[in-house]
Amino acid sequence: MTPDPLAPLDLAFWNIESAEHPMHLGALGVFEADSPTAGAHAADLLAARAPAVPGLRMRIRDTWQPPLAALRRPFAFGGATREPDPRFDPLDHVRLHAPTTDFHARAGRLMERPLERGRPPWEAHVLPAADGGSFAVLFKFHHALADGLRALTLAAGVLDPLDLPAPRPRPEQPPRGLLPDVRALPDRLRGALSDAGRALDIGAAAALSTLDVRSSPALTAASSGTRRIAGVAVDLDDVHHVRKTTGGTVNDVLIAVVAGALRRWLDERGDGSEGVAPRALIPVSKRRPRTAHPQGNRLSGYLMRLPVGDPDPLSRLGAVRAAMDRNKDAGPGRGAGAVALLADHVPALGHRLGGPLVSGAARLWFDLLVTSVPLPSLGLRLGGHPLTEVYPLAPLARGHSLAVAVSTYRGQVHYGLVADAKAVPDLDRLARAMADEVETLLTACRP
Repeated sequence: MTPDPLAPLDLAFWNIESAEHPMHLGALGVFEADSPTAGAHAADLLAARAPAVPGLRMRIRDTWQPPLAALRRPFAFGGATREPDPRFDPLDHVRLHAPTTDFHARAGRLMERPLERGRPPWEAHVLPAADGGSFAVLFKFHHALADGLRALTLAAGVLDPLDLPAPRPRPEQPPRGLLPDVRALPDRLRGALSDAGRALDIGAAAALSTLDVRSSPALTAASSGTRRIAGVAVDLDDVHHVRKTTGGTVNDVLIAVVAGALRRWLDERGDGSEGVAPRALIPVSKRRPRTAHPQGNRLSGYLMRLPVGDPDPLSRLGAVRAAMDRNKDAGPGRGAGAVALLADHVPALGHRLGGPLVSGAARLWFDLLVTSVPLPSLGLRLGGHPLTEVYPLAPLARGHSLAVAVSTYRGQVHYGLVADAKAVPDLDRLARAMADEVETLLTACRP
């Protein structure tokens, strides 16, 4: 495999990372076990299968291109490449831990640790349950190596074989000379002007989004670098019942549950929810799962104010639905939520030099992340042991105290919560509030 230059957004994720704010995403999967040795067997399988998955052998290496190459691709000067690691050893990445009574508590401590940047940036931690009846696997992938869709593909490669659609072959690219073809310059100029106009639109919308911010200190407390995670599963049929009764989409309901849970949690801890409307970033993938070349992050997003201060659950849901409808009408390429697309307009050297400076800018743009991670509807297994629960885990940006990820799997909705452990020591209470909010919506929908 030849070195593959990092896409601009991948490069941004690679350069904004710090020891206190690692930029890896994760997933905590819980499997049934038929014996106390099932976890050890699972670790052996993961280590044995990893070398056969090309993406798991890829490291990220900072590069300085030679002058001639830099002339042809000046935006790539000072960038990084994704390339095979000749020293790859799966035992450096798969680790079996001692039995535990709390998967989430152990996984939270593991999520604090940055991935080693000199090796392929991923890890799989196998956590046997103390009672021997189950085991969990915590997968960690650096966001520069994979987004949610790519991480799913990589994880599926080490689980038991599953029939997934094969990617289309990547089309051959014609050889390029040192200078661009002058015949393409008019189209490129029009595209550049269009992109510049879009960038200005996004920048202006992002600036306006910082006005009249009504958030809570609980969501934007000073970062400590510590991590705590929690998860909650709710019945997908209950979510569908609310959706059918009120209209909108499943995603509208799932976001409204977050808003209602935040209201309940803030009131219970004494912070108060009156007038609170935090800005939530809802990421939107700009590529399809079956694209031929899936490595690079292609993300945009919608920005919306969660109606936490609204006391009526159906009114909150209506406000979420209306905001999402407005975002969809405008499209994911414009508006304050599309700031990630601006990475395409920054030279690689700019990402390298400016990454540490802009890493704290996320708190000026949004207050919390609410992201959805797609999973296959088919049952997943590892060593014949069925996957029963899976909690997606999003990176926590500097200046943020909470990130929410959600996925649906086998009739259940799983919310994965990642928080700064010092700012949010009561994360389990927020997880319970998620389940309570679903019941509140169900009650409100009954005649």
